[in-house]
Amino acid sequence: MPAPPKTAASFQEVLEQIWWRLDAALDLEMIRWSAMLGALEALESGTTAIVDHHESPNAIEGSLDVIADACDEVGVRVLTAYGITDRHGADGARRGLAENERFIKAGGPGLVGIHATFTCSQESLDAAARLADDLGVGVHIHVAEGVGDIDAPQKLKGLTRDSWLLAHCVHLPTDHSLKGTILHNARSNLNNAVGYANPARFSNPVALGTDGIGANMIESFRIAYVMERSVDVTCGPDDAWSWLETGWDIVPEARSDEVIWSYDPMDPWHLAFTPGVRPLEVKIDGQVLLADGKPTRVDPAEIRAKASEQAARLHARL
Repeated sequence: MPAPPKTAASFQEVLEQIWWRLDAALDLEMIRWSAMLGALEALESGTTAIVDHHESPNAIEGSLDVIADACDEVGVRVLTAYGITDRHGADGARRGLAENERFIKAGGPGLVGIHATFTCSQESLDAAARLADDLGVGVHIHVAEGVGDIDAPQKLKGLTRDSWLLAHCVHLPTDHSLKGTILHNARSNLNNAVGYANPARFSNPVALGTDGIGANMIESFRIAYVMERSVDVTCGPDDAWSWLETGWDIVPEARSDEVIWSYDPMDPWHLAFTPGVRPLEVKIDGQVLLADGKPTRVDPAEIRAKASEQAARLHARL
């Protein structure tokens, strides 16, 4: 990937110089193989369900189908959303809402997506909340990840529901009034230098996420534990383990999935200090999708080769 136009020195510049440029360069073929690779790496990590938040402003229509179909081909569950934004004008936000509505009305496993309050007009935020209510689903939104989004509680006042997913919440006040499950992305927050959310301070349910920087949820648990430990030496790994388990409340179907691991016992006190634990077999919806550590439905070498080809196309555009 080519270097950005200049070295990003803040989270806002990371977004502007890297991620938003990358989003704008995506097409449906890139999205397909990116999703295939992400689903494969999830399966290989023993993760059976993905909660996805997608943006591709120049390839909106049909993008959620591409992601859902790719995950289905690999065999992992997915709950996806298109993150609307006014960064590309009101029409871009409207098209993003339409993609969410089309996908969910067709029976797709989805939520209504919003990028973040600081890139959306109040009209778009209100429209997304109304659409989610009309469809009977939640909203997946980034909240107060950086200091540029500290006004999020005011902009979302009265809109949130218990079914909402609030990602990051690093700079969200402890006494906020937002409803929903907070998604704690410890590794991503460290990587972007946005701070530590300290999710134990919230009364909301908390679930662990990755923000797309990997798919290994055992690793995410381990990082979440040591991050909490860094500010509270009296804590054990039980909080972080409970956040891991909250994922089942978001995708309840995953409770029936079965994973045979390379390590026993799979309890938080062991796993907090035991690296290298890997799945040997994964059953999703009663079907063996990983046997002897290898996928049963797809060829991982082909997926990685195709993803590499698409990465080269993406990098050329950048």
